[in-house]
Amino acid sequence: MSMFCFQCQETAGNKGCTIRGVCGKTEDVAKLQDLLIYTLKGISIIVRKSRINVSSISDVNHEVVNSLFMTITNANFDPDAIQTQIQKMIGIRDDLRDRTGIDDLDDAAMFSIETHEDMLEKAGSVGVLATDDEDVRSLREMITYGLKGIAAYAEHAFHIGKEDSSIYSFIYEALSSTLDNNLSADDLVALTLRTGENGVKVMALLDEAHTSRFGNPEITTVELGVRNHPAILISGHDLTDLEQLLKQTEGAGVDVYTHGEMLPAHYYPAFRKYDHFVGNYGNAWWKQVGEFETFHGPILFTTNCIVPPKSEEVRARIFTTGAAGYPGCTHIVPKENGEKDFSAIIKMAKTLPAPEQIETGTIVGGFAHNQVVTLADTIVDAVKSGKIKKFFVMAGCDGRMRSREYYTEFAEQLPSNTVILTAGCAKYRYIKNRLGSIGDIPRVLDAGQCNDSYSLAVIALKLKEIFGLSDINQLPIVYNIAWYEQKAVIVLLALLFLGVKNIHLGPTLPGFLSPGVTKVLVEKFGLSGIGTVEDDIGMFLGSKES
Repeated sequence: MSMFCFQCQETAGNKGCTIRGVCGKTEDVAKLQDLLIYTLKGISIIVRKSRINVSSISDVNHEVVNSLFMTITNANFDPDAIQTQIQKMIGIRDDLRDRTGIDDLDDAAMFSIETHEDMLEKAGSVGVLATDDEDVRSLREMITYGLKGIAAYAEHAFHIGKEDSSIYSFIYEALSSTLDNNLSADDLVALTLRTGENGVKVMALLDEAHTSRFGNPEITTVELGVRNHPAILISGHDLTDLEQLLKQTEGAGVDVYTHGEMLPAHYYPAFRKYDHFVGNYGNAWWKQVGEFETFHGPILFTTNCIVPPKSEEVRARIFTTGAAGYPGCTHIVPKENGEKDFSAIIKMAKTLPAPEQIETGTIVGGFAHNQVVTLADTIVDAVKSGKIKKFFVMAGCDGRMRSREYYTEFAEQLPSNTVILTAGCAKYRYIKNRLGSIGDIPRVLDAGQCNDSYSLAVIALKLKEIFGLSDINQLPIVYNIAWYEQKAVIVLLALLFLGVKNIHLGPTLPGFLSPGVTKVLVEKFGLSGIGTVEDDIGMFLGSKES
């Protein structure tokens, strides 16, 4: 087997990619990502055994987080970049080992690499399948994927100056625990829930970072059309990159459009002051292959969600930064103070045509927890009067599979007395479909990016308090979530930690769940997959216990 990866929803046959990733990553990239993760486990073993104060190794913390982020699906396809990061992390590992003087270390903390071929050979022995027991393997991988999601959100928060050393401590504990053969399946289940606990913690940290820097999201109407100006398209999730781009393009005669998960940036007051921040272009990440052709201008990827471009012309217009990377694309590295120079992107934009218009209209969003709480009285009255029968949390990811048409049909067939709470790119399946309002309350309330699923949890907990309920599962809320990559995994684990039960997850259950682990999640948390639209709506509206 040349490679093995089953970390995303589209993994081949829902079992695992063994020749080339469905995402587009090559065998070498998959193996190098495995080796990078293994190197991080060695660092984690040293940190835990030495009992070093993680606050004293801030540079190590940040590199570990960035390394985890690089291995998220559709983040970095560049084997040279990943190999360079492995070499950097081995150097950090060895320096940390020398500084702490720890002996009796596992292979992960001791192995050495000389050549690229050595890397690939080593990677073949330390990947996912190195764990023989399928239930232990399943739990170890679920924890690892949750950590990748935590790392993504921790990195975004760090860029805004917000950190929590306890999150770094947990990352080291959890990574090292995935190599501990003394831990039972029950121990790993407990660690999985603690991963969810830290997911809640890091999403709260990022929420605080975003709102303290950019203000609380507000109800906002976002334009979908285009203007006749040269333009830059920004994709991914990092709002600090957007802030720097807007500042550097001010007065340059270049418009800036959001793409994919950057759409919710329009909801923050701090960005609305820029006249050249004009709207959103396109849809969810997987449609970019065609949409980038018609945009014409340069595209900046701040994080994951890259699809391998089909033409050299488009590839030449793609710039990456942070954890993102793609072979042949210009990568922008920050200065020591964290600032990034986007002048090359701006210069290119001025030489290229304006975007072609691919749609018209608007999107309304900005329903994060602070905004929804201001509407609490109206919402509660609507529930008590029967105008709102149920809320459907349909957060998560979008993807290419035709089976995801389920979510569009599901939203369209929901009765007019239901409200959809959403976050992440799953919204693109229905947010443009004009599903109407219940009084002054839109039937689709978009809280923002995938990390803003935290807002949906805060909203649920606030409603629980208002209605005087003892259990969050007594609320008239159904969870019908779509997933794709590892940030969705940490959102799921966070919801499980918060006690949310009977979550429906689709379009398939994760390929990394073994039968034994699936049985535990079904029996303990009521986790299940999806059926047909008609059957599921009938079940959801017929009983809160479903």
